[in-house]
Amino acid sequence: MKAYQMVAWQRPPELREVEVPEPGPGQVLIKVAGAGACHSDLHVMDWPEGAIAGELPFTLGHENTGWVEEVGAGVEGLEHGQAVAVYGPWGCGRCRACRQSKENYCERQAELGAFGGGLGLDGGMAEYMLVPAARLLVPLGDLDPVEAAPLTDAGLTPYHAIKRSLHRLVPGTTTVVIGVGGLGHMALQILRALSGTSTVAVDVDPSKLELARRVGADDVVPAGEEAAAQIRELTRGLGAALVLDFVGSDATLALAAQVAAAEGEISVVGLAGGTHAFRFGSLPFECALTIPYWGSAVELMEVIELARRGKIEAHVERFPLERAAEAYARLREGRIEGRAVVVPHAAE
Repeated sequence: MKAYQMVAWQRPPELREVEVPEPGPGQVLIKVAGAGACHSDLHVMDWPEGAIAGELPFTLGHENTGWVEEVGAGVEGLEHGQAVAVYGPWGCGRCRACRQSKENYCERQAELGAFGGGLGLDGGMAEYMLVPAARLLVPLGDLDPVEAAPLTDAGLTPYHAIKRSLHRLVPGTTTVVIGVGGLGHMALQILRALSGTSTVAVDVDPSKLELARRVGADDVVPAGEEAAAQIRELTRGLGAALVLDFVGSDATLALAAQVAAAEGEISVVGLAGGTHAFRFGSLPFECALTIPYWGSAVELMEVIELARRGKIEAHVERFPLERAAEAYARLREGRIEGRAVVVPHAAE
């Protein structure tokens, strides 16, 4: 089968021919429907050796859906051809966090040697993907598996960040979403579905701000020197109860600190590597600065249910597996609206 793989650190991935894996006891082989191209993958491509655990080569793609193709011994409750989403963070399955379905915070992560498929282990940018345990699969019901692929990260990650802060998002508050890419455009929909907060979207790209309006942003603000003042005016001088930073650069962290409210929260999701000097006066009083990571398997079930009810929908641009490099090139250039999804089986 064909697979889009990392073969060397700080070098472009390659489309290679590899063997179709066979599921062992407890494992499941899925026929891949869609694999989202995430900005995190660009960081994986750029980082030096040692920045992420895992042995080369490995197949990219940590945002995956597919159909059950074959199950290993002992697997029950899955049918051939059943549409499923792959829960992305793979923990030990036994620690306290994993038993609560929070494998994103597995207590034994350092021992495992990788974060999951596409992040040190073989992911979904291939015709088939081996999932190490049936617990990592969530049924999709009647959702289109290709359209649903971004729900596993672009939907789950902002959902987790928002859900943990829902107590702040009462009517009369404002939430600022910085960066209207794959995660940001989902965050705006999730905020509308779950809370009464008003939303302000910020981006450097006018087309991304137009997308923000289409998915429900109450206001949009171009990034730049005037952004903080405009946001403070929109919040009547109170600031934002929650700032979701899907970029994570020095500039976006500085903006977040300028527009956050007292007793608010800044949630840094983006991996751009920015820093913020944490000292007295650098943030409003009792403003929390947090770095959430992905979400739990139960939260993925909730995200899928929101999509099944029509409350949220990923804006998807499809690419065949042979054009995976193009999908990432356009992502790097900021020319993807919503989420790029690599589709190995176009006939499905």
